[in-house]
Amino acid sequence: MKILMVLIFCFGLLFASVDINKATAKEFMTLTGIGVKKANQIVIFRKENGCFKSIDELTKVKGIGKKTVEKNRENLTISECK
Repeated sequence: MKILMVLIFCFGLLFASVDINKATAKEFMTLTGIGVKKANQIVIFRKENGCFKSIDELTKVKGIGKKTVEKNRENLTISECK
């Protein structure tokens, strides 16, 4: 039963939307082409520059290009800047 619950949780992470203004590095790592280094860079960029105003602003993060954003666009959301 525990294995089933873990599998359901992991499956949910794979198809869950990632809010770029709230996500942790671990959540960013569920996206295509985003590993530990890039995920940490996104979180650091957000802390240093404030929240993102559009999904396309992810390209301002070193190592994140337009192709990466396009591959993940349907899995990305953006909450209001507070």
